[in-house]
Amino acid sequence: MSDTDGKKTLGLRGGSRPGNVKQSFSHGRTKNVVVETKRKRVVVPKPGAGKPTSGGTAQAGDPSRRPAGISDTEMERRLNALKAAKARESEEAAQREAEEKARAEERERRRAEQEAKEREQREAEQRAREKAEEEERQRLEAEEEAKRAAARTAAAQEAPKAERTERAPAAPRSEPGDAPRKAERERERDQRAPRGGKTREDGRRSGKLTLSQVTDGEGGRQKSLAAMKRKQERARQKAMGGGGDREKVIRDVQLPEAIVVSELANRMAERVADVVKALMKMGMMVTQNQTIDADTAELIIEEFGHKVVRVSDSDVEDVITDVEDKPEDMKPRPPVITIMGHVDHGKTSLLDAIRNTKVVSGEAGGITQHIGAYQVTTDGGVTLSFLDTPGHAAFTSMRSRGAQVTDIVVLVVAADDAVMPQTVEAINHAKAAGVPMIVAINKIDKPEANPTKVRTDLLQHEVVVEAMSGEVQDVEVSAKTGEGLDELLEAIALQAEILELKANPDRPAQGAVIEAQLDVGRGPVATVLIQKGTLRQGDIFVVGEQYGKVRALINDKGERVTEAGPSVPVEVLGLNGTPEAGDVLNVTSTEAQAREIAAYREQVAKDKRAAAGAATTLEQLMAKAKADENVAELPILVKADVQGSAEAIVQAMEKIGNDEVRVRVLHSGVGAITETDVGLAEASGAPIMGFNVRANASARNTANQKGVEIRYYSVIYDLVDDVKAAASGLLSAEIRENFIGYATIKEVFKVSGVGKVAGCLVTEGIARRSAGVRLLRDNVVVHEGTLKTLKRFKDEVSEVQSGQECGMAFENYDDIRPGDVIEIFEREEVTRTLA
Repeated sequence: MSDTDGKKTLGLRGGSRPGNVKQSFSHGRTKNVVVETKRKRVVVPKPGAGKPTSGGTAQAGDPSRRPAGISDTEMERRLNALKAAKARESEEAAQREAEEKARAEERERRRAEQEAKEREQREAEQRAREKAEEEERQRLEAEEEAKRAAARTAAAQEAPKAERTERAPAAPRSEPGDAPRKAERERERDQRAPRGGKTREDGRRSGKLTLSQVTDGEGGRQKSLAAMKRKQERARQKAMGGGGDREKVIRDVQLPEAIVVSELANRMAERVADVVKALMKMGMMVTQNQTIDADTAELIIEEFGHKVVRVSDSDVEDVITDVEDKPEDMKPRPPVITIMGHVDHGKTSLLDAIRNTKVVSGEAGGITQHIGAYQVTTDGGVTLSFLDTPGHAAFTSMRSRGAQVTDIVVLVVAADDAVMPQTVEAINHAKAAGVPMIVAINKIDKPEANPTKVRTDLLQHEVVVEAMSGEVQDVEVSAKTGEGLDELLEAIALQAEILELKANPDRPAQGAVIEAQLDVGRGPVATVLIQKGTLRQGDIFVVGEQYGKVRALINDKGERVTEAGPSVPVEVLGLNGTPEAGDVLNVTSTEAQAREIAAYREQVAKDKRAAAGAATTLEQLMAKAKADENVAELPILVKADVQGSAEAIVQAMEKIGNDEVRVRVLHSGVGAITETDVGLAEASGAPIMGFNVRANASARNTANQKGVEIRYYSVIYDLVDDVKAAASGLLSAEIRENFIGYATIKEVFKVSGVGKVAGCLVTEGIARRSAGVRLLRDNVVVHEGTLKTLKRFKDEVSEVQSGQECGMAFENYDDIRPGDVIEIFEREEVTRTLA
């Protein structure tokens, strides 16, 4: 809106209500204020004209220069709104200018990219055109060379013409075959002309070459340089008369137990169709995807003239074959000493006294139920590796493993108990392993100790100690007081010095698994005694049916180490599963080798288990089914803390039972009891035996819901006794007969309503109404049954004493005669137990 008097109008925006406020100025003087709203236009006169402010607006603080009805705050707000509007306009203008500039730059950049792209396309088309021209030129040259070679061959075969040709002057245009070649070149030019572009007189194409022109038309793909060379070679051999078959390559074909036909053809480098044809000639209608046995494949290989190399699945283990170490690589190693003996003879206490530890205080029931590996450094600086084995009868396998990996056996015998069954077993293990033995006579501090009796008892088992003029060292020790420990260590050091123990530490490691367990936080853990080489962190290894990569090595003190040399026991972390105790650990070069070996061993073990549980003939199957019908089974599940304990428990369970009842271990493993174990136990109706393990929360809840019994044990004695008692409950009760009396029939009476009644005299013992009776005639049993009635005079009585007369009637039997003898007996059920 503008003023009619030529006044300059400025708009003021602001306020809570929409509207415009305009001020009019004339000659630098403020005349009035115009206020516009949505409804009406109000002109407010400005009293007291004065000097204009800087910028041509009225001062907000001067009441005389302010329109009536507008406060100072409102005036200042409106002026600020005016300033903000001007600032926004300037910012919008600058923004529009910047956007326009950016759009111009973007258009310029896109134009440059389009030009570069078109330039690259032109260059690519130029390169393709040059390549096509070069290939065409090479093809023409090759054809010319082949034709010239053919012409030379034809000239050499025509001797008279060749002689005349040699006498006549040679001219290029009179050479044989020029005219046909020229005509052929012209014909090729005519054929190439339609492919695109203009064709010059020399046969080369001119003009723009496109991709469709290269790929379309007659001829299609261009031959490669290698194909042209092969064609030239064939033409040269044909010209020289050497066009015969190439010499056949004899190959060594690796042949497994079974092979696919296509794979066989591939290994022989023969056509699959030829191999299938040969098999059909042999009467085998097979396709390329079918499998044939090794014998048939061997016939095919020999028919095609190749050599057969038989291989088997077990060849995957060739990478871990034991290599003989060179004498110069051998270095001294610490001896491995195994502590063996009867239970409660002080083996662990003796080792604690040597190590200055208290392992025995943490054992359940005070007995060792795991095999332990420790390393001890003596005061003289000698390093010794000890293996502590359990002494209980169930841990035979553990003692056997300890004897197999050891260098020296220390046989601990209590001086107050002498030689016991597990002592004899330890002696046999040591003899079977062929290792020297040192006898430690323990508990000599007790008053009832008798070391001489121990020495004489050992003579019965062909162990002659030095005190008895033998070769076996014997030392009297006391684990409680420490007496004789120095002499024992000295004897061990002397024996190790005689053995001259050496190993090569600079080779891939090989060791034996002493114990294995499934740790909740660390996963599968194996205690390994390194026998050869050095095991380092990061090594890839295979152990039994498992494989892995060494994630960490922990020594017997719980410290992490980076490597372990010969005779060093360590805990190995990083396995993919829990190995069996006694498995051998071997380091491989790659993980693929370890995985392949583990898969092969797992398959072999699976096949063995399947073969052991399957009947081979129908007769065996029927016999097994009949035997199972008469045998009651007690199914159980076993979960233990370590692999060795699980193995010992399973072996103990197999020994429980007889011809009528047996214990069947459905599953055994290491680690905590899980929901999977509970599900298997519920399906089989079996209890779960946990040895030093517990069930997790979900497994406990599932077991409570499904009624599965879970029992926990920490001592193997208790577990074996409970299972034996449960198995005994499956035995049928034994029926015993106790003879209580005899009676002789004097006379037989017929009583109406009762039948025949025998008048008897009790000659021996007592006659009872509830007892069973047999009727003997001439000492032959003619009837066995029960009494229907027993009367003394006219009264029914429960029993009749010896020397008294009575009346007896048999149940459902009347063939009784005077002179017959009645044998009276009682039956009782006797509960049977397993020994």
